[in-house]
Amino acid sequence: MLRFHCRVQVNSTRSAEAQPEGNIQRIVVEALAVTLARDARARALQLPAWNEAMGLPRPWDQQWSLRIQQVLAFETDMLEYPDIFEGSVVMEGLVEELMSGARDEMAVVAEKGGAVEAVPYMKARLVESHRERFARIENGEQTVVGLNKYETTEDSPLTASADGGIMKPDPQVEKERIDALENWRSERDQAAVDAALAEVARVAGTDNENIMPATIAAARAGATTGEWAATLREVFGAYRGPTGVGGAAPAGDRDALTEARNRVNEVSEMIGHRVRLLVGKPGLDGHSNGSEQIALRARDVGMEVVYQGIRLTPEQIVESAVQEDVDLIGLSILSGSHLELIPEVVRLLKEEGVDVPVVAGGIIPPEDATRLKEAGVAGVFTPKDFDMNEIMAEFVELVAANHEKSAAATA
Repeated sequence: MLRFHCRVQVNSTRSAEAQPEGNIQRIVVEALAVTLARDARARALQLPAWNEAMGLPRPWDQQWSLRIQQVLAFETDMLEYPDIFEGSVVMEGLVEELMSGARDEMAVVAEKGGAVEAVPYMKARLVESHRERFARIENGEQTVVGLNKYETTEDSPLTASADGGIMKPDPQVEKERIDALENWRSERDQAAVDAALAEVARVAGTDNENIMPATIAAARAGATTGEWAATLREVFGAYRGPTGVGGAAPAGDRDALTEARNRVNEVSEMIGHRVRLLVGKPGLDGHSNGSEQIALRARDVGMEVVYQGIRLTPEQIVESAVQEDVDLIGLSILSGSHLELIPEVVRLLKEEGVDVPVVAGGIIPPEDATRLKEAGVAGVFTPKDFDMNEIMAEFVELVAANHEKSAAATA
């Protein structure tokens, strides 16, 4: 029998902004979970950094996670023994429970026509699962040390440095990379690039030709990845995956939402229509969990929600705001590009004459939050803001205050 070898990337879902030093312990526990059992051990492992809930990790932060793996591998005898869980009744029971649940899910997927046809279902279930996790943290059923329990703390030397414990990109580096790209394009044989990309488009439009030879030829001619991708989009169109928000089931615990729903109803009556929220993710950031949960909770408390998924341009977001006549815009960014993209959305909204509050959420350091507010952002939310109902309350009060201001200006 051939054993399946796997690579595991331990995600940073459990990473907390509050008392972030606790994330090291979480990373170690999750590393052990995929390495202790020899017969089910990951053959390659990627760990997050301790400060990913605060900003971009520095090289030293990444080294810390690397050292965790090296200490486990070379300073323990974990790799010298057979599977320490072999014969464990408890472990066999857990494995059987996991396999049974997986078989049930696979049966549902098969009933829906297979994995491709079931993508909307699977995405909706993922969104629902994250909602259930958020709810457990909110009500205290699931403990996150430093966030909803044991919240008092000493000052951390890890975040006391001038950089706040995170990497801050140098704008000069960005300029140098752009200049280098422009220089590259100016020196290449543009006619050869155009011909190579035309061949990529031709092959992509056929049903029986391999696109790889044309792709390699385009790369050798000097075409960039962006030009290659743009060519394929012209042939195939741009894929927009399901968001999972529309297909997610309504919230189970309606009583916990009563206060927020009542206030949404009051403000909706005040402004003459149901409060309408646009949730947007500008840029290349593909981490959608937070924006999906905001969209879902807003829907559950009675708002109309416009959410088109990830990787939108500022222009697309503003166009949606104009077309949908929204009352509030929420932007989510976890890629570190918030100082570039969010002010651009605010600027474009002003150009279009759209006067609605804009809030931002994501991995945003405190000094960057101040700069965003100076640029016209009405509120900034980070991972430490885990109470979704409080966030909804702030949203609806921003809409009410903006309506009152507009009414006073036209009186």
